Amino acid sequence: MLILLAFIIVFHITSAALLFISTIDNAWWVGDNFSTDVWRMCDTNTSTCMAITDDFSEYQSIQAVQATMILSTIFCCVAFLVFILQLFRLKQGERFVLTSVIQLLSCLCVMIAASIYTDRHEDLHRSHGYRMEVSKGQYGYSFVLAWIAFAFTLISGVMYLVLRKRK
Repeated sequence: MLILLAFIIVFHITSAALLFISTIDNAWWVGDNFSTDVWRMCDTNTSTCMAITDDFSEYQSIQAVQATMILSTIFCCVAFLVFILQLFRLKQGERFVLTSVIQLLSCLCVMIAASIYTDRHEDLHRSHGYRMEVSKGQYGYSFVLAWIAFAFTLISGVMYLVLRKRK
């Protein structure tokens, strides 16, 4: 049981780390001489970055991605704290339902963020607010990590739903 508990804790911390990296790092959309995410666009040749502001035509979509990624990260951290609390407070044989619900909310938020970015990426990168041509790029590793975090949080949420507190 102790090994299972350690695995679940490591899995949850890995999910949170993936969410933090994908939310913060500047690699949702990359090209030969630029990288962009939901916060800023950077020119790799000159090492200058420009914040994404309401000058961009698709700023509302970017704000939706920002908000849902932040919510997903917060929900994942709260789910971990609730899990630790429930670990000591639940009676034997009860399930970690509250932890599961919060983790599944985190899963839903990261899915919404990545889906919005996937759907709107063409319009996002044709915006007149960029100083350079960014439409000729590809998805970066932060975007991929967001989808991996979706899978991890989904698996984690289901694990908590099935998990019972044992001796």
